[in-house]
Amino acid sequence: MSAKSRKSLSTWSQCDKCQIVLTQKDLSLHGKDCPPCVGNIEREYSYILDGILYSTVELYQSQELPKHVSEKASNFMVFISSSAMQLCNIAIGDAVVVETNSVKVVKTAFPTNDTSLISASLTKQAIELDNLNGPMKIYLLEDNIHIAKEIVLKQLSKCLICESAAAEVDIILKCFNEHKIFTPDSKIIIPFYGKKLMYEIVRIKTEGEKGTRIRATTEDDLPIALERMNLESKPLEVDYFKALYSTKWTILPREKDRDEESILKKTYEIKDIGGYDALIADIRDVVQIGIGKYKSVKNFGANKGVLLHGPVGVGKSLIANAIISECNAKAFFAHSSDIYCKSIGETENRLKDIFNKAMSVTPSIILLEDLDSLCPMKNSSTTDHGTRILAQLTTLFDNLHSTKSDVIVMATTSKLYSIDCSLRRPGRIDVEFEVYVPTPNMRLEILTKLTSKIPNTLSDQNLEGLSLNTHGFVGADLHGLCSKAIFSAVKRQERNALLKHAEKGEHVSFDTEPIVTIQDFNCALTTTKPSAMKEILVEVPNVRWSDIGGQKDLKLKLKQAVEWPLKFPGAFRKMGIAPPKGILMYGPPGCSKTMIAKALATESKVNFLNIKGPELFSKWVGESEKAVREVFRRARQVAPSIVFIDEIDALGGERSSSSDGNGSNVQERVLAQLLIELDGITALGSVTLVAATNRPDKIDKALLRPGRLDRIIYVGLPDEETRQEIFDIKLQKMPIAKEINVADLVCLTEGYTGAEIHAICHEAAMKALEENINAETITKQHFKAALALVTPRTPVSLIKLYEDYRNNIL
Repeated sequence: MSAKSRKSLSTWSQCDKCQIVLTQKDLSLHGKDCPPCVGNIEREYSYILDGILYSTVELYQSQELPKHVSEKASNFMVFISSSAMQLCNIAIGDAVVVETNSVKVVKTAFPTNDTSLISASLTKQAIELDNLNGPMKIYLLEDNIHIAKEIVLKQLSKCLICESAAAEVDIILKCFNEHKIFTPDSKIIIPFYGKKLMYEIVRIKTEGEKGTRIRATTEDDLPIALERMNLESKPLEVDYFKALYSTKWTILPREKDRDEESILKKTYEIKDIGGYDALIADIRDVVQIGIGKYKSVKNFGANKGVLLHGPVGVGKSLIANAIISECNAKAFFAHSSDIYCKSIGETENRLKDIFNKAMSVTPSIILLEDLDSLCPMKNSSTTDHGTRILAQLTTLFDNLHSTKSDVIVMATTSKLYSIDCSLRRPGRIDVEFEVYVPTPNMRLEILTKLTSKIPNTLSDQNLEGLSLNTHGFVGADLHGLCSKAIFSAVKRQERNALLKHAEKGEHVSFDTEPIVTIQDFNCALTTTKPSAMKEILVEVPNVRWSDIGGQKDLKLKLKQAVEWPLKFPGAFRKMGIAPPKGILMYGPPGCSKTMIAKALATESKVNFLNIKGPELFSKWVGESEKAVREVFRRARQVAPSIVFIDEIDALGGERSSSSDGNGSNVQERVLAQLLIELDGITALGSVTLVAATNRPDKIDKALLRPGRLDRIIYVGLPDEETRQEIFDIKLQKMPIAKEINVADLVCLTEGYTGAEIHAICHEAAMKALEENINAETITKQHFKAALALVTPRTPVSLIKLYEDYRNNIL
């Protein structure tokens, strides 16, 4: 092969054999492939042949845009080197065809100073919009370009555009695409108030219908295409059409692959929802009255608004959709995120369109998701936009009542008290249903229906045990638990397969279907917590009753307060009593009060909320009380639960009786809120308060009365038997010499706290390591040295204070 250099373009060379033009650096590659295959996808280099540039799609960096070229205009351009444009006889601004294996689009040519002479690049939006990738060829558009009379579009984006905005969209289409050249397969994007609307061209019509190009993409388009066909005269072969300002733009209604109602009926069925049969029956009756099933009460103007409220994930939307699928009515769905728009009047128009469509095809049901996001409570920070939306919605509700249409509105929210009160009144939202956290029996029914859809080996006893151990779990949590159990079963099966085949030296196969066992659910329970607890979840150390020496009386009273009501609820009802609401542990520091609370959380298997006093205090008025209120609200939501407050004297300190104004400080307001939560109008439910303090004399007397902190337990210095148990528990994990007599250590630690006994064992081990870092045993001498260092630190005056306090409350 010989090549000669172009005189005008010295960096380019032309092959004498195949007449292609390419850069000098690609001559060696061309020598192996002369002449090149034009259709070769695996193109190693770019070249020019017969005025056509054969290159690959590259990304153009928008920050390098030339002067006087806007970002909007750059999306309709292809950037080519000046020398390549000269060789292809392309001038600046010429219309060129960019063609790949599957796409053909028209762009405007513009030169670039890119060092790569054979580069051809487009913006990121142009590449993504037209799905341009791989090899491409670029050539001058020389075909006849016809003027488009009408362009028919199909919407691809999911953005909801109301009818009132159609005229505005039409103007944007005209201005944005004037003098642009399209093919019937082209896609276009236009901006619309911060959003991007994407359309695909379905048909293009010219004058006299002679230049119509039709692409039958759906079943609805095929009859139209057949109707347009003319067997007598061959249609004009037109590929390119220019849009003018006078061109008419028509947007087809959004097509759906399947009918929305059939999707609901297949996806949501009442029989698949467990635990809420009575609630669903009540909601269904109200809905059927609202859509006019009972003609005798139609003229009365029955309920037109139903609100479902409850925690996140409890199943509000699932219940609403299931009821809608059972009713013989047209459904309209409106999510707050889809309706809300920042432009003035747009949100109100979208709401109005939904209600008007519902009233035109009665009976119908409108479902408003997350109503609190659309109509929050009016306050000083409420914007004019929010006020207008609320006013529009209240007007629409009033219209439903006045016209007595067979339309009912169902709404959901997880923040009931965030909805404005003007909506929550008869005539608008008439009925409110609470979808509460499921009880153990309801959880059993939900788990039974969930596990019926997966292969498992669970017995009825296994399911009952799971329902008892999933305190505070809502439907979404139980579904997530089953998902994690399936994942655990798959991993377990893979491990077993690897071990089995590794022993035989065979190839590993994972084709067997997983079967879920109770072990998989137990594994999933360790990582799945109630959704209401995720923000305040604490990892409690795995402390057992067996890890705590002595304190038998205290352990029994805690079991009576927390474990007995869960295990033997019938016994309490039989006796006509309620379990204790609160327990206060007091005593010297280091006597295992906090450790006992940790063991209680582990052994009882209930949700545990650990409260730190300083976190509740805030300099803003009302925030501290709100924090206390939120803690107990969460505790009720995930009940049965334990609220543990360490050093409660910092929160519940005695209130001042002086009139110097100290009675209004934040600590006293927090105490007042705590008293209300423990024994106020709102029932505490299955929530137990466990508190600990070193100074019981500083706690307000109102907090210590029966009905609040019912049981006050003294956790004193460990006696001889307790110290024996503490040493036994601690020393069984340590390599001690046979010469050590534990009884002697018990006698020598009279007056020591449990924490100080733990410190003695720790110091003895450290002394052994000081002598020899490789020491294997701890000797008697090491314990003597430790006893000399660790002395009892509980003063006699403090013990006397506890004894006096104990005598006063007895």
